[in-house]
Amino acid sequence: MTRLLVAYLRPYRWQIGLVMVLVLIQAVANLYLPTLNADIIDDGVVKGDIRYIIVTGSVMLGITLVLAAVAIVSVYWGSKTSMSLGRDLRHDLFRTVQSFSLAEVNRFGAPSLITRTTNDVQQVQMVVLMMLNVVLLAPLLCVGGIIMALRLNLSLSWLILVVIPVMSAFIGIVGWRAIPLFRAMQKRIDRVNQVTREVLGGIRVIRAFDREDYEQRRYDEANVDLTGVTLKVNRLFALMLPTLMGIMNLSTVAVMWFGGKLVAEGRMPIGDLTAFLTYIVVILMGVLMATIMFVMVPRAAASAERIAEVLDVEPTVTDPPTPSRTTSGRGHVEFRDVEFRYPGAEEPVLAGISFAAGPGEVTAIVGSTGSGKSTLVNLIPRFYDVTAGSITVDGVDVRELDRQDLWRRIGFVPQKSFLFSGTVADNLRHGAPDAEEAELWRVLEIAQGSDFVRAMPEKLEAPITQGGANVSGGQRQRLAIARALARRAEIYVFDDSFSALDFSTESRLRAALRRETADATVLIVAQRVGSIMTADRIVVLEDGAVAGIGTHDELLQTSETYREIVVSQLGEEEVA
Repeated sequence: MTRLLVAYLRPYRWQIGLVMVLVLIQAVANLYLPTLNADIIDDGVVKGDIRYIIVTGSVMLGITLVLAAVAIVSVYWGSKTSMSLGRDLRHDLFRTVQSFSLAEVNRFGAPSLITRTTNDVQQVQMVVLMMLNVVLLAPLLCVGGIIMALRLNLSLSWLILVVIPVMSAFIGIVGWRAIPLFRAMQKRIDRVNQVTREVLGGIRVIRAFDREDYEQRRYDEANVDLTGVTLKVNRLFALMLPTLMGIMNLSTVAVMWFGGKLVAEGRMPIGDLTAFLTYIVVILMGVLMATIMFVMVPRAAASAERIAEVLDVEPTVTDPPTPSRTTSGRGHVEFRDVEFRYPGAEEPVLAGISFAAGPGEVTAIVGSTGSGKSTLVNLIPRFYDVTAGSITVDGVDVRELDRQDLWRRIGFVPQKSFLFSGTVADNLRHGAPDAEEAELWRVLEIAQGSDFVRAMPEKLEAPITQGGANVSGGQRQRLAIARALARRAEIYVFDDSFSALDFSTESRLRAALRRETADATVLIVAQRVGSIMTADRIVVLEDGAVAGIGTHDELLQTSETYREIVVSQLGEEEVA
């Protein structure tokens, strides 16, 4: 945690310096007031000097007002600094996550990344707030209080040597026990977030299969697990506060007992006893204030470790130091003996993949479930990097290109059509931020989506909920296709993007796409053979390897795998 705080608080050095000065003023004022109070008792009350009481009391009132003003300014700047730290941490976490490839995202998991960006940052932010407003003041009060108490009376100061070590040892034991519990708590929060996201995202499936009771039990298990760990922590700290308050009260009683004897013997003025008692309370309050930090520091330390884990990750997919630039600008894609294996996997998912896709051509990729079709097309925009071989665009390896430049040249429609919350126009402009309304209607016409958009009351300004939950699967696919077309890209990748469309709509869409993408390189991943029979080139995958390349007619003669796929969908008579 120290390394993280040093790095992120460095830009706010002057604010922290100002807070430290203000805290020092508060400490001096708090330590000076008991001395004035003792003087009033000894020199004013005892001697009956009313004027002295009024003057000294006025000074104490003035110091108190200044102390209040200083405390307000100190809390303001301390809060502003801690909030700025939280803002910077969230910004850097989000930027770092955006740079992750799918391998890093899968490694942490979306629920954990959300927790680290929100809850964990909040824990670190709160501990910094407490450090600036409480912890800086606590040691000054403790040390200053000890010095002032020793100055007043040495014979009573042995109480300090007993009380402080006892309190410190107790706090240390509690903190040592709490750190692993806080780490476990954050993991349990991750689990609750994960289950909640799955239940909300799969609510239709859960209801369709009548699994609500099962999901309720699964959530209850995660929730009870989190509750159990939280209760252990709370019990630990519930024991801390009364124990410390008990030590404080016993210390006060001891001071009154032994101090009263000294006063009775005439060895200590009554005002000094009052001041000594006040300093004991100040010392113990300082320790108590530090205790508040021990409640928060273990959890913040666990959160800081989780944040640092994300910030320290080196993404496996990065831009090269000196990116290359393509020259032709046509979008010619070539796979050269490509191999890919997921991190930690023993066997490659793809091996020995070689084929080319040129401008003006439609290249289809087919194969059984799990043959690696989606993984193959995900390698083109570098969602993952190949583990062997190369993929080139216009003769340049994609790993040598700036990713922003590469992505600008690709119109990608993923297997799961995802829409963002906003409007229809907002979603279409993800592909082309400056697109005019006429252009949006044009791509909707091509994607066969203009009819249902016109039927919406707000048309292009019709609201879309997160994930596109308020439109059907076929409508989501057509909007996702229109979004890609709005980009006017050189390379289009359609990853099983027609699966939710009926045959008539798909036929019209493919005809319109042919005209729109006549000069572009088009790669289509498809399950239905009818979608790709007219493709210029069909790549057949089987168990991650190429089982055949050619046109529909050629593959019927040369590829048994392709023939089996066609027969299973169209029947032997249709093939014949």
